[in-house]
Amino acid sequence: MLSPQLEAVGREPYYRPVGDEIALFEAAYRRRLPVLLKGPTGCGKTRFVEYMAWRLGRPLATVACHDDLTTADLVGRYLIVNDQTVWMDGPLTAAVRIGAICYLDEIVEARKDTTVVIHPLADARRLLAVDKRGELVPAPDEFMLVISYNPGYQSVLKEIKPSTRQRFVALEFDYPQPEVEAEIVAAEAGVDLDTARKLVKLGELTRNLKGVGLDEGASTRLLVHAAHLIAAGTAPATACTAAIARALTDEPDMTGTLDDLVRAVF
Repeated sequence: MLSPQLEAVGREPYYRPVGDEIALFEAAYRRRLPVLLKGPTGCGKTRFVEYMAWRLGRPLATVACHDDLTTADLVGRYLIVNDQTVWMDGPLTAAVRIGAICYLDEIVEARKDTTVVIHPLADARRLLAVDKRGELVPAPDEFMLVISYNPGYQSVLKEIKPSTRQRFVALEFDYPQPEVEAEIVAAEAGVDLDTARKLVKLGELTRNLKGVGLDEGASTRLLVHAAHLIAAGTAPATACTAAIARALTDEPDMTGTLDDLVRAVF
């Protein structure tokens, strides 16, 4: 039986390859190498990990990293259950014990003292130290550590330390080429290809505004959200306003600019 923190990816997730990322990931898995995925938000990194977990037949533990994530959140802690002290594995420990894939999403959001715990797992030792139990848990061959981050959000305070980065094989992701992205949007939401192409065109226009009014343009994920609304019967302009324009910014001038782009495309 799987830990509640792990899941078996039973159905094949939809994933459209855009390069040699599948072959590289499989090679890293066979050689027991950890993998770093880097790329903008919503470009398919998480879906790729889900797809690879299905393809390799391994359970998946996904952890969304954040400022308050502690080592105990990853490794485990003692809990009081029915007046007894019971140890509860965290998702990382649970994944190591059974040889799952552990995916730490947006690793730079975690505290530096938390991410240090992955270092022995991400080199030749492949060990997880559970200090509170005085235990060293060896990772079986089937275990794989995957982390991700968005280089566009890096700052002096939020970046991957070289001591962490240089333990990983790095795969770079970006938004797909327009025709491929349109195929993805159409397949994900069930809209026709012409509508998907218009959504992708809108997405490209918003991405041109990155750094000149927007921190980030519309992700493929946002385009799929808009496509779902359209497939449900929402007028395309209304769907794009809700799922793309209002999701990207609250700044009035930029909101007006995005509304103009929506009207120009639809």
